[in-house]
Amino acid sequence: MADTLPPDRTDNAGKKRSGKSGKVADFRYKRSSQQGKASDNRANAKRGSQKRGSAANCDNDVAFAKGSNNTNGRRNQRGVSRARDDGRLRKAGHPDKGHRHGSGVQHHKSGEAYAALDLGTNNCRLLIARPSGRDFTVIDAFSRVVKLGENLATTGRLSDEAMERTMSALAICAEKLRRRNVRLARSVATEACRRATNGEAFIERVKRETGIALDIISAEEEARLAVLGCHILLEAGEGPAVIFDIGGGSTELVLLEPGEKIPRIIDWQSVPWGVVSLTDTIAKVGVGGSPGREARLARYAKMREVVSESFAPFAKRIAEAAGHDDIRLLGTSGTVTTLASLHLELPHYDRKAVDGLIVPSGSMRDISGRLSGMSRAERSELPCIGQDRADLVVAGCAILESILDIWPAGRLGVADRGIREGILRSLMAAERQGERSRRSLHEARGDDPRNRAAG
Repeated sequence: MADTLPPDRTDNAGKKRSGKSGKVADFRYKRSSQQGKASDNRANAKRGSQKRGSAANCDNDVAFAKGSNNTNGRRNQRGVSRARDDGRLRKAGHPDKGHRHGSGVQHHKSGEAYAALDLGTNNCRLLIARPSGRDFTVIDAFSRVVKLGENLATTGRLSDEAMERTMSALAICAEKLRRRNVRLARSVATEACRRATNGEAFIERVKRETGIALDIISAEEEARLAVLGCHILLEAGEGPAVIFDIGGGSTELVLLEPGEKIPRIIDWQSVPWGVVSLTDTIAKVGVGGSPGREARLARYAKMREVVSESFAPFAKRIAEAAGHDDIRLLGTSGTVTTLASLHLELPHYDRKAVDGLIVPSGSMRDISGRLSGMSRAERSELPCIGQDRADLVVAGCAILESILDIWPAGRLGVADRGIREGILRSLMAAERQGERSRRSLHEARGDDPRNRAAG
């Protein structure tokens, strides 16, 4: 898969659907009256790495195995969203520092652009790409910390300030989508909009002011898309595997059937604890008032306790699988990429060095333990953390350690890809399936367009 462009450097901090979701819109994007400013940084990363390859097949989707756990007891869950065909679709390495996982990409010219927009609790991310063989080449990208779910855990609502920050970012996304002449796109919103009492109204405002039709997807669909977007980075092996996604407002864990080329989900769990919701909640329980190290460690312990309680039902269901010798683990989130950067001692974040890395789990625990005892000022001075992540990274560490408790894999795979890549693969697979169906129909009728062209 081609590497995405670096995040935008100007980082500033719907109606509940039933039945069929997965809306693919007619993108006549409006010019927003908001004056959002974007300065995309296209500088090449200084650290080189091996080229990754097209081990993935875009036709591969993620299936839920018969009998898998599709009802997690979470409120506000909707039916699984699928991309819809609108008629024109389309490791051996260093034992201490980890090793890379992946292979190279084929390229061909294509003028058709596809887009995926993921509006999460903390970030707004956009990816625009063109098909390249069985993979795709990224032609534009955008990422901004918007903190849409700020204080949602305590108020139950999206704040006016958070919505304004998000609207500014979405205005930039709409402009990019229009300028890139995107033919087919899917835009999704996750936990913040699922939980907020004014989430539906915000989705309607986004459509009205930017033309972007956001689809509030279920936790199940969020898990499926994350797996579809990153599963090719799973470490080779025959043992059972867990893929997790630590978001801003929730964390999804997925148990995959071993030995399957196309991932089959045996079980999954979504809990309402992400880096934003956990930070906002535990800060209010009375153990975070003192600035001392002991108080910080007590707060961290409380975070782990709360998350572990939420994971308990899933931990019980996967206990037998977790006892296998060859278990594998892959994480996609800002938490794991940040910790991987610290593990590599990078002076600044480098996606090429991190995406596909496999790191000893013990190293990730050690880094988590050190960060949990640091003050915010100390964390903000570390490379690859800075001001934006200094508050949230501790909650991410607590969630990660709780995952390692219930799935004690010796190594952790790191993915800087997920929902957006899963959306793009779904759209492109739907496009190809539609083309194959139409070709078969033409051939059955004896009017294959290719024969007419040859004649």
